[in-house]
Amino acid sequence: MKRCDWSQKEVNFAYHDEEWGVPVHDDRRLFEFLILEGAQAGLSWDTILAKRENYRKAYDNFDPVKVAGYTEAKCTELLKDPGIIRNRLKVAASVGNAKAFLAVQEEFGSFDKYIWSFVGGRPIDGKRTRHEDVPARTEISDSMSKDLKKRGFKFVGSTIMYAFMQATGMVNDHLTTCFRYKEIG
Repeated sequence: MKRCDWSQKEVNFAYHDEEWGVPVHDDRRLFEFLILEGAQAGLSWDTILAKRENYRKAYDNFDPVKVAGYTEAKCTELLKDPGIIRNRLKVAASVGNAKAFLAVQEEFGSFDKYIWSFVGGRPIDGKRTRHEDVPARTEISDSMSKDLKKRGFKFVGSTIMYAFMQATGMVNDHLTTCFRYKEIG
């Protein structure tokens, strides 16, 4: 069974085989990926994936209403939690992003409707044959990043947002030789 080049470690198998690239339209899952991709900035995805369950516990299963209400005391508690990335800026950004996320839901009816509008509501087929062909960012992720930043989101640079697009199935970047490419496409 041929997998994408990046997923050759056992820690990645289930994530690659079951989640990565599958279109996500659930706001809570989209919020989860937004927080996790931001936490990943400067780190490997393997690190975040290994801490994912800890993040779910620490962040109230990624309930944006609860996260938006986190106090300074709760943020201090998070910074002491070895199960997550203990970075003050990333923790503060997650709370601010929850507030911005709720504002987007209010404006558009759902975060899903807003975020998927960047790709016209349909996944982009990357048709990548080699790992080297997968971009780190695109014009769409640039546009998405710019708009999110305008709305007050942090840790949403273009590269982070392209990874978000890949994770949530907004773009199918499974290599064409990967068994998941056709399953998702």
